[in-house]
Amino acid sequence: MILDAEIKAQLEQYLQLMENDIVLKVSAGSDELSKDMLTLVDELATMSPKIKIEHATLERTPSFSVNRIGEDTGVIFSGIPLGHEFTSLVLALLQVSGRAPKVDQKLIDQVKSLQGEYQFETFVSLTCHNCPDVVQALNIMSVLNPGVTHTMIDGAAFKEEAEARGIMAVPTVFLNGEEFGSGRMSLEEILAKLGSTVDASELSNKEPFDVLVVGGGPAGASAAIYAARKGIRTGVVAERFGGQILDTLGIENFIGTKYTEGPKLAASLEEHVKEYNVDIINSQRAKRIEKKDLIEVELESGAVLKSKTVILSTGARWRNVNVPGEAEFKNKGVAYCPHCDGPLFEGKDVAVIGGGNSGIEAAIDLAGIAKHVTVIEFAPELKADSVLQDRLFSLPNVTVVKNAQTKEITGTDKVNGITYVDRATGEEHHIELQGVFVQIGLVPNTEWLEGTVERNRIGEIIVDKRGATSLPGVFAAGDCTDSAYNQIIISMGSGATAALGAFDYLIRN
Repeated sequence: MILDAEIKAQLEQYLQLMENDIVLKVSAGSDELSKDMLTLVDELATMSPKIKIEHATLERTPSFSVNRIGEDTGVIFSGIPLGHEFTSLVLALLQVSGRAPKVDQKLIDQVKSLQGEYQFETFVSLTCHNCPDVVQALNIMSVLNPGVTHTMIDGAAFKEEAEARGIMAVPTVFLNGEEFGSGRMSLEEILAKLGSTVDASELSNKEPFDVLVVGGGPAGASAAIYAARKGIRTGVVAERFGGQILDTLGIENFIGTKYTEGPKLAASLEEHVKEYNVDIINSQRAKRIEKKDLIEVELESGAVLKSKTVILSTGARWRNVNVPGEAEFKNKGVAYCPHCDGPLFEGKDVAVIGGGNSGIEAAIDLAGIAKHVTVIEFAPELKADSVLQDRLFSLPNVTVVKNAQTKEITGTDKVNGITYVDRATGEEHHIELQGVFVQIGLVPNTEWLEGTVERNRIGEIIVDKRGATSLPGVFAAGDCTDSAYNQIIISMGSGATAALGAFDYLIRN
């Protein structure tokens, strides 16, 4: 038995939503993974009379495809889609059976209008919380357009293929055999990469907003909800809804919720925002803001949105260590997400740059997978909480190097080592390894605001107690501001403050 009783009970409820019969075409061998996959598909078939099984020969073994009767839909799972990919499997079963995907009609039309053959393959790890978004988006495309096929490939199950194709980060997507992209991608972003985008003039023709929120993370979502509840015309423009929490796995300090995960919280934020009359404009990045009669926000697509007030909630991103080799070997051994990419470094030597909480959590996480972990900290002492340090120092395969300045990440086609300087003696040291995880904090996404609103020396937007910036009518909230601390709950509070500040500004002006 692969599925436990609780998951089976939930799954049986979901499978009742299936609309038509489907067939799982299974390609299995005599290996243990094939046996487990057969057990899984047999369990699925016993849970719904609408699921039939056929044996077939697919490109990879073990694999199975999910098809309409008499028709190959091009949705294939190579390996066993458990862990974070279990939801991808459930959605594929429902959508192939005829249940409509929960996607904006404009996106459905864009997918259906694609011409040509698109054979996508996505390498994933089952512990990757970014991978399901990509897998589910490409599966939806396969269901909607007969010219699109998609195969999810578990990199751990097909380790030799992953290594032969140079996969050192997940998700990594191939299109017709060529690398297409890596990292989290929404359906909108995939379509944009294929050249199918929303018309910029369509966006520019939108009526002016009362409040336009730039950024869709916790601060932006909170601001949008508070503004919309005032009954004023509210819009959100975001590169990706959810922001940086999409790259966060375990969240244990969100008050009132003992444990959740970033993608799950992001989904519930978007669902909450959509309860109100909020115009969400996704996959768009702001590039300029200017105050005229109204405030104009120009997007990189060329569209210009107008609003009486604007709330900037563009958040922050991982800080780069900015040494030779970091950019060159990104996704070729240099990584930023231990949960996503850690399984690809099983049995290998890796380093973590950074001795704060995120760095030490990453090192503890990686120590259970990697052969050896070296932590490199610039300061003379680690900055992480003592409980994390105690756990770290109890592990037999971890070395901590303090007072060390990273000089270079070395490699040829991929990472083969790291060079650091002992800050006390000036001596240079080199460690041979296969992976480097950078965990040194955040940098605000505010470069595009140069010369418009007042920022501090590290680029954070300076705000007052109402969230107001130096530009009248423009407010800011969250990790892009000079808030004392960067926490989800603080960002949400500041988003509410900025929305109330903007509403107050509107009624007074």
